Amino acid sequence: MIEIKDLSFGYSSGHLLFSGLSLELGGGMVCGLLGKNGVGKSTLLHLVAGLLCPLSGGVAYRGIRTFDRVPGVLADMFLVPEVYELPAIKLRDWLRAVAPFYPRFSRERMMSCLDMFEVERDCNLGSLSMGQRKKAFLSFALSSGVTTLLMDEPTNGLDIPSKGQFRRALAQFMDGESCILISTHQVADVENLLDHVVILDDNKVLLNDRLTAVSRRLSFVVGPEVPPGALYTQPSVGGVAAVVPFDGEHETEVNLELLFNAALSSPAVRDILRKEAES
Repeated sequence: MIEIKDLSFGYSSGHLLFSGLSLELGGGMVCGLLGKNGVGKSTLLHLVAGLLCPLSGGVAYRGIRTFDRVPGVLADMFLVPEVYELPAIKLRDWLRAVAPFYPRFSRERMMSCLDMFEVERDCNLGSLSMGQRKKAFLSFALSSGVTTLLMDEPTNGLDIPSKGQFRRALAQFMDGESCILISTHQVADVENLLDHVVILDDNKVLLNDRLTAVSRRLSFVVGPEVPPGALYTQPSVGGVAAVVPFDGEHETEVNLELLFNAALSSPAVRDILRKEAES
């Protein structure tokens, strides 16, 4: 569905964020895009959406270059950026202006999302708080009818109850064809929804795989002491959190924060993940 091939991009000639980056993502997944600050997660989402032009290589959606801005591609993909502006007009007027660009937009679903987020259906966007504006925008994204949804830090600005509402709304959006790509530092906000993860670091893709595949290579444990054969450890409320090789019998739930830190810090973990991807 999304194919990134030999992508190079930088905001200045002296510093490339990406050089020869390649990555493929299919449908039927909710993918977490993880990486340190400045690694280029937001930039990558904008490249996928066709809002930035690669220096070389490219991004294709269903075989069509996204930067060509083909209407059929634009109507099937929606980007929720971390920072955006909404006009100070009635929500119904804004919907009248933007909904026609998305032929599968569902007004019924939009109203349902607004109710779930506790946002007034006939509100004035200019009078909403930052969190309420975020929820109105998310409601439209989840009602747009697109197959591919790109989200950059979608839970920023949401309070604790709203984050739960977001998870419920996103779960309703998911189906066997949709590709949802979420860039986030707040892993705990979406961890239970993710089934795929991409980890970026230093112009490389450290990991691009299903979490079920990761759990068949690595185990994630917490205990009072460092377990034998630990590949990576960090302090935890329960003593020590550790990544160990999978024993072939007992799969554990993937701890995304632990996986991310281990992938960045442990050559042994990276080696196992690389072999996993090649097998």
